Amino acid sequence: MCGIFGFVAAPGASFDPARIRPFLKDLFRLSEPRGQEASGLAIASQGEISVFKRGLAPRTMLASEDFKIFLDRTLAGITLDDAGKLDQSLAVIGHCRMVTNGAEIVPGNNHPILTAHSIGIHNGIVTNDADLWQANPSLSQDHETDSEVLFQLIDRHTAESGQLAEGVARAYGEIKGAASIAFLRNDAPVLGLATNIGSLHYVQGGNGFFLFASEAHILDQFLRGQGKHLPFDDPRIEQLPVDRACLVPFGAPVPAIFELSDTTANAPAANTEAATLKVSDRSSRVDEIKRCSRCILPATYPFIDFDADGVCQYCRDYRPLNLHGRDALEKVLGQHRRNDGSPDCIVAFSGGRDSSYGLHLLKNELGMNPIAYSYDWGMVTGIARRNQARMLGQLGIEHILRAEDIPAKRRYMRKNIQAWTRRPHLGMVPLFMAGDKFFYDIGRQLRDELGLPLVIFCAGNELERTDFKGGFAGVRENMHGQRLFAFSLRNKLQIALFYLSQYLLNPRYLNESLMDTVQSFRSSFISKDDFVYLFHYLPWDEETIDRTLIGEYGWETAPHTDNTWRIGDGYTTFINYIYYTIAGFSEFDTFRSQQIRKGLIDRDKALALVAKDNEPEMSILYEFAQQIGINLEEVLTRINAAKKHY
Repeated sequence: MCGIFGFVAAPGASFDPARIRPFLKDLFRLSEPRGQEASGLAIASQGEISVFKRGLAPRTMLASEDFKIFLDRTLAGITLDDAGKLDQSLAVIGHCRMVTNGAEIVPGNNHPILTAHSIGIHNGIVTNDADLWQANPSLSQDHETDSEVLFQLIDRHTAESGQLAEGVARAYGEIKGAASIAFLRNDAPVLGLATNIGSLHYVQGGNGFFLFASEAHILDQFLRGQGKHLPFDDPRIEQLPVDRACLVPFGAPVPAIFELSDTTANAPAANTEAATLKVSDRSSRVDEIKRCSRCILPATYPFIDFDADGVCQYCRDYRPLNLHGRDALEKVLGQHRRNDGSPDCIVAFSGGRDSSYGLHLLKNELGMNPIAYSYDWGMVTGIARRNQARMLGQLGIEHILRAEDIPAKRRYMRKNIQAWTRRPHLGMVPLFMAGDKFFYDIGRQLRDELGLPLVIFCAGNELERTDFKGGFAGVRENMHGQRLFAFSLRNKLQIALFYLSQYLLNPRYLNESLMDTVQSFRSSFISKDDFVYLFHYLPWDEETIDRTLIGEYGWETAPHTDNTWRIGDGYTTFINYIYYTIAGFSEFDTFRSQQIRKGLIDRDKALALVAKDNEPEMSILYEFAQQIGINLEEVLTRINAAKKHY
């Protein structure tokens, strides 16, 4: 299974910090055959434990710019004394992951695992993790990996007993399965090792250096290549026996071994030494991106600039959408309203919250008799279909459905995603969704077929604007409600030329979806958009919408989130993962920023909400991948490896 490794160098050891990079390269290379789906490490030095991990193969992670930046920052302060020896301790643990539980694209599932006091790596599987979570409801399960419960149990039992060795032994007494672990602590300068299967081997030389890995062969090969740079007089590889653990103090790295079967084990002396080490997870530099001091838009947002106070121009120039008002809406509706109960308007109905609430308003509060229409191009979710049925059934509204050649549409999306991964550019992400733009054409067609000139869309509220998508294609945003068809000729040409340039640079886009894409462009940017947008007249209030839909209609929400925006939508989850991974923000960041500008939430709440919003829901991503026929892990790995905007 997974490969784990690490070392401790004590103050005074003859160890050149410049060797850390080649040491890590060789240890990762030798351990990689045990796991190639994710990798990570933790470095304890200068009173801090710095963590870096990625859902990437070790060789890919090692070559990444982010990893190089991490090492530069973490190792910058490590110095030698006048005798050319380390003047402070250094400890490193590393992990090459073979995924068993918990997808590698969720950072928290990868190792090192971070709990309240442990920074741990694990080789094996805890087979009774579900039972342990159930039996210990006070423990907080934050991720899907089985390893998390083991380190949380170590934290608990150490706190209860006051002894780290006893805490480790008690935790092992509860788990079932295979577990070889290494861990650091934020409350003690010590490296811990434990195994119930014997898959840990180490070298100690008595000269202030300790080295371990999953296999004796890994250590043997490492010593052959790097041994001359280590302060070992007579290095001998030893095995940590089955059901044994040890604590290795940073100050004098000699393992104090104890039995895991002894749950009242006397703690080795190292266990009594207290310390406070800061833990910094530097796996992502998203948190380091400068953000607007008023909203939460980051410096990676297209065309953004900040004034001397750190306020972005979107906040400085913000003006609330000038709603036309209910009277103006009544004037429009009054020209079409029929008092005999016959249909008088057509409503675009996706099954999302805005169109569902809009249908409720039109029927129950505005006295209209709508016909709803939907367009199924292969990405309509199960939740949306069920919510459509709830609304239509309770309101008694006729429903017209237009379905595309769904296998073909999904094939187009698959080919464009595969093309995009070969040359990622955020400006091309909207291409994946080109197939849904015929929603507008169907509204135009039904108007003629039914003889009903009034077509109403319930989209377009100002909070849900995602103009940054055009920004990544080089088109400056318009924050005042301009529709796509009303873009200037210059902007339309700019977008068209951008797409043409990307097609020439990446011929994989020249696939069978091309005509579909051209027609989508025509439908969005060329054909006249003379629909009525309900929320350009009436105020949009999220709380009222949710309360009405859930309370009056039993509207279904997604179990993984409190957010009702685009729930269950695999496509949206997928593209938000792309935007967040590469640019450090998603549609949720723009939504929350608009809420701030309108005074609906404060900045601290927005930051807390997007931290949750931007966590990908794996079940939805897997369903999306299955729908369109992509290898999710392969595609997400390419996204993770793409050049970042920060």
